[in-house]
Amino acid sequence: MTRPRSGKSQATEGTGRGTTAGPGPRKQIAAKKPGRMLRVIGVDPGSASTGYGVVDSDGRHHRLVEYAAIRAPASCSFAERLFVISEKLEEVVERLKPDACAVEETFYAVNVKSALKLGHVRGVALVAAARAGVPVFEYSPLEVKLALVGYGRAEKHQVQEMVRLILSLREPPKPLDASDALGVAICHINTYYTGVRGQWSGGGSQEQRSVVSRGPGVGRLVVGFPVDNSK
Repeated sequence: MTRPRSGKSQATEGTGRGTTAGPGPRKQIAAKKPGRMLRVIGVDPGSASTGYGVVDSDGRHHRLVEYAAIRAPASCSFAERLFVISEKLEEVVERLKPDACAVEETFYAVNVKSALKLGHVRGVALVAAARAGVPVFEYSPLEVKLALVGYGRAEKHQVQEMVRLILSLREPPKPLDASDALGVAICHINTYYTGVRGQWSGGGSQEQRSVVSRGPGVGRLVVGFPVDNSK
């Protein structure tokens, strides 16, 4: 198979110029996560720019691990862009080893062509997580906004500011694709720990209790793996 001309995925922080590589993914170095810490990678699919963000949490305290936007040079074909996104996401999942992957649902009421392209990118994200054995959960933009801002019609900059506050960052994470991905990760974390608390109090459905017992989360499971009860 011929590798794409770009050769390397580009994790950028820039202003949207797809051919300009930035300084690389933003990281926050911290101590090793405790035993009950949950690590989630959020993905905001986009054909021009796909954001990802990784967050650790114990349910009360959230800690930023890494975030970036994946962009391929404008000269790349769509197939090559998919390859770049796949290659980078697989590298991030392998290196950071998240417990769950949360992906934002794509919704386009008019532009069918864009919806189809986003569907391809979303499929790449699902495969990248599934190949590493990471369960994937999906959340609509409405659910993410409600979880972070408390208002389903919140603007992107409002979500971005809430992400900054929740993660105790000095500046809002940029670009918006990356902050949206962090928002999806935080949404899943909130959903997961709500399910855990329900389990501790005897609440929650049997399906939720089963998923909570293995650790990844309780959202809408898109890609799952059997529970190993022998451990």
